[in-house]
Amino acid sequence: MTNIPAELAYTAEHEWVQDLSEDSTFKVGITDHAQSELGEVVFVQLPEVGDTVTAGDVVGEIESTKSVSDLFAPVTGEIVSVNDELADNPGLLNEAPYEAGWLFTVRVESQDATAQLLDAQAYQQLLD
Repeated sequence: MTNIPAELAYTAEHEWVQDLSEDSTFKVGITDHAQSELGEVVFVQLPEVGDTVTAGDVVGEIESTKSVSDLFAPVTGEIVSVNDELADNPGLLNEAPYEAGWLFTVRVESQDATAQLLDAQAYQQLLD
């Protein structure tokens, strides 16, 4: 059974977005479903702090024992931080995709930046 926390927003590309309620900043990661489909994650390429990203653009990649998958920006804004722990321990994406396995934080440019995201129920329907 896939874990889909109700307090997060989601993308059709199997990423989650958490409103950090500070300076219009959001934390981004991959969903439990995504990590399960990827298999053992062995490498993560993240965007650089300070990069400006546009929703839908490829901003990195995740390499697993099964495949290499693009990492998309779920919202438009500026990268504020990245999870440096993933360089030494990419398996955190498998072990704790909603906690220690987060990918990056982004400061959004507009208040409606997350309007296109899915809620937990809509994401579950996407998986069904």
